[in-house]
Amino acid sequence: MPPLRTLLALPVSLALLGLAPTGSVAAGPPPSDTVLSRFVGRGKAPAAALLAHEGSVSRFAHAEPEAEAEAATRPDAASGTAAPAPADAIRPTDRFRAGSITKTFIAAVVLQLAAEHRLFLSDSVDSHLPGLVRGAGTDGRALTLRALLTHTSGLADFTAVTRGSVPLTPVQAVRIALTLPQSRLRSTGGTPIPAPRGLFAYSNTNYVLLGMIVEQVTGRSYAAEAMRRLITPLRLTGTSFPGSRRSLPEPHGRAYAADGSDVTDLDPRVAGAAGELVTTLADLNRFYAALLGGDLLPPRQLREMLDTRTAHGSYGMGLYPVKLPCGTTVWGHNGRIAGSYVRTAATPDGRRVLTFRVNTDATADPDLEPALLAAEFCPRTS
Repeated sequence: MPPLRTLLALPVSLALLGLAPTGSVAAGPPPSDTVLSRFVGRGKAPAAALLAHEGSVSRFAHAEPEAEAEAATRPDAASGTAAPAPADAIRPTDRFRAGSITKTFIAAVVLQLAAEHRLFLSDSVDSHLPGLVRGAGTDGRALTLRALLTHTSGLADFTAVTRGSVPLTPVQAVRIALTLPQSRLRSTGGTPIPAPRGLFAYSNTNYVLLGMIVEQVTGRSYAAEAMRRLITPLRLTGTSFPGSRRSLPEPHGRAYAADGSDVTDLDPRVAGAAGELVTTLADLNRFYAALLGGDLLPPRQLREMLDTRTAHGSYGMGLYPVKLPCGTTVWGHNGRIAGSYVRTAATPDGRRVLTFRVNTDATADPDLEPALLAAEFCPRTS
């Protein structure tokens, strides 16, 4: 398995799990560790760190006393506002909800089926789900699987109504989407503009439909196919599709909404094939390394996955590129679901992968994510 690095962030604690990076780099602490220390010093990041190599703990720093004292004075869950998990509860093996990172798994399954000629990306949605997609100016006979994979279908996002808090069947999610106007993009000025079919507009509805199509083609659920094709072969022992199970498998920490309420227990049907996955940091690193390294898809399908031309540079198929200030481009996905924000990024060959998460809906400091990506993937000089 190629060298990987992982980090885990919690409200008052932070964990890193990593292997030595590839190539020749300057001596000193790992670059992302240095960045995290800088953010801790500015009071904008967690205040405890766990560093491990190949799964064995080599250093643990407790939270700063000020951070521990602050956490101790916060109301507990019984009062309606949950206090963060204590620093000593940090475990790099914790299970957590990965949100839209699920889309990379679904896209990989669909592309494997395409490689087996069991479906074609040029297939219409209607050829697999006849009559389902009709309404709001949308016709499944004119939509292709490629449009779903690349978010260029124009289908509205059902979560605009449910806000990710209402458990739904896939059919219910699609029907809600069809009551809405077509997806909208935001211009650079922030003004909403229509996004007709053929333009990129991110919509969870696309991947709910892809999950249904996987089941139509194979006779098994998208979860069963992902388990058989991806999770079991890669030995992703901490990864699962929980279906309707509200609790997280052990071990796990707590998850908090933006208002501080405890949302650890959550019905995954709020997201379905667009965001149901439960996983671990190490499993995500292993999965993205194998995917981008060519272990899961034939070369043609992997090229399709990384081709952003259909989405005009914004998105491939279950992956998107980010060009860093140094000129390096990394590939991956983020995931946001109640109580969890996750980000995985990797070099195009999968030889270096970085994953981090926070156990709330977003990072407290918007500068943290770009700083970590730049520190990990931009070259350092001696």
